[in-house]
This record gives sequence, structure tokens and C-alpha cells, in this order.
Amino acid sequence: MSKAPKASTVRLIVGAGKAAPTPPVGPALGARGVKSMDFCKEFNARTAHIIPGTPIPTLITVQPDRSFTFITKTPTVSFLLKSVTGLEKGPAKPGHETLATISLKHVYEIAKIKQTDSHMQRLSLESIARTIVGSARSLGIQVVP
Repeated sequence: MSKAPKASTVRLIVGAGKAAPTPPVGPALGARGVKSMDFCKEFNARTAHIIPGTPIPTLITVQPDRSFTFITKTPTVSFLLKSVTGLEKGPAKPGHETLATISLKHVYEIAKIKQTDSHMQRLSLESIARTIVGSARSLGIQVVP
């Protein structure tokens, strides 16, 4: 009795509208027998409305017959926080330096964006906002009321 092969999942963060069959996309999908160019065309078409280069977490499900489906999520919290504050990168000593400040209003706007992700829909806006405040703290961003 043999088991049917299972679908495998690949997690990637790809720039909106900038998917190309180069690393990380090419090797990750090529290893599973998927034509990376097919994914790139579909991904770029689906993310055409987003600012080019915005990092989009993507979950690709590869079936045993080498067909695939993918889900795009909202940009990462750290990217959204950096774009709101204009920071290039986080601090050298996380938790010890303050590089920027944002208001609680900004935190809740980011929480509303993140709430559209399927894995966040069951969480309250307040609990999502708390995780964003924690991420902001590690990026050297102080949240003010």
C-alpha cells in the first residue's frame, strides 16, 4: 500500500511586481519541478496594483503533478513601520536606541492592513496592534499616544 504524494509548501518574500526566475524564486520552485517563469508572470500580474518592490510574503503550494497555487499576504510589519517612519534599517542595539516615534493611530492603521491576512482575521485589532508595538520597539521606534 503506497501513500499518495503530498503537496509541498514554499514560503517566500518577493518584491511586488518584481518576481524573476533568479534566487530566491528560481531555486525554491525549480527544486520542486515548477517552472518559475509561470509563477513569476502570475505573481507580477496579481501584484501589479501594489507599489513595485514592496516585500510581499507569499505561500506557494506545489501539488505532486507540479501544478501550483499561491496566496499573497500583506507586506511585513517591519516594512510598514519603516515606510511610515522613513527608516532605512533598525538600530544597532535593539531595545536600547530610539530612532523614530509614531502615533498609536499609525499602529492601528497598520493593524487594519494586517487584519486582512487570513491567519489574522480571528484576532482582535487590539491584539494585532500589541504585536505591532512590540515590533516597533525592536526596530527602535517609540509609540506615543
